[in-house]
Amino acid sequence: MSSISFRGRDLLDVETLSTEDIQHILDAVPSFKEVSERDIKKVPTLRGKTIVNLFFEPSTRTRTSFEIAGKRLSADVVNISVSTSSVSKGESLRDMADNLAAMQADVLIVRHHVAGVPHFLARSVPQPVINAGDGAHEHPTQALLDVFTLQEKWGSLQGRSALIVGDIASSRVARSNVLAMRKLGMQVCVCGPPTMLPVGLDQLGVESTSDFDKAIQSTDVVMMLRMQRERHKDVLFPSLAEYAGRYCLTGERLRRAREGVVVMHPGPINRGVEIAPEVADGLASVILQQVTNGVAVRMALLYLILGGG
Repeated sequence: MSSISFRGRDLLDVETLSTEDIQHILDAVPSFKEVSERDIKKVPTLRGKTIVNLFFEPSTRTRTSFEIAGKRLSADVVNISVSTSSVSKGESLRDMADNLAAMQADVLIVRHHVAGVPHFLARSVPQPVINAGDGAHEHPTQALLDVFTLQEKWGSLQGRSALIVGDIASSRVARSNVLAMRKLGMQVCVCGPPTMLPVGLDQLGVESTSDFDKAIQSTDVVMMLRMQRERHKDVLFPSLAEYAGRYCLTGERLRRAREGVVVMHPGPINRGVEIAPEVADGLASVILQQVTNGVAVRMALLYLILGGG
């Protein structure tokens, strides 16, 4: 393993990670995945450490996997949601973070609907901050678990191609995955309705298209994204039925792809809208492997930031 140190560092985005940083994290994951495969899924690595999950948006996979990751490393994990916090009484985000820091929490894991909040907190408190998703900006741990899942399947990602389909403009997952995949040598194309494709894609080194049927024919992995209507101020597509007709990954569409294509989805899945049930549950799908690997990747990160390496 390289001499890169993450101890005490924030993890705020993929953009500021080097290729070496990303690979260093991924190299640490297999030993933590092995822990999750034991009968007794716990090691004393972070005993005495306190992890705070500070989530201002709903979450199932990310919050739960961080909680499981911390507990499997023997850390104490505290979950805070906005509905049960003093924010509902008017307390500022900064004051909440300062109080948690004063309680000697060892790391803050933050999800917020406003882009940049984890960065603000990282400048405000002495403890490391992990971004668990901020607005439409980034979701770095999701991208790390996604590229780990692909490396686990293929080894090197150099020269491989990915097609990310759906509500690209609203997706922090899309942005983080584009950055991580490009840094690991993948070619990336994003696909969706013109109203859901952001400007400036060329600056990220990716292609874009609205022709799903054509784009699926020349890719190694298809990552489907849900339509994030909660972030839309305007109507971006006439109806869900019309959207599904053009951008749902059905069995028929999947048969146009090259042999061995991999299907991914970060969740939550809207079956029948962006992906058909038979595809989500089919042999090409690694969706549940992504969830499994999410725990191991977050265990590795917590170890590197709090424990050593």
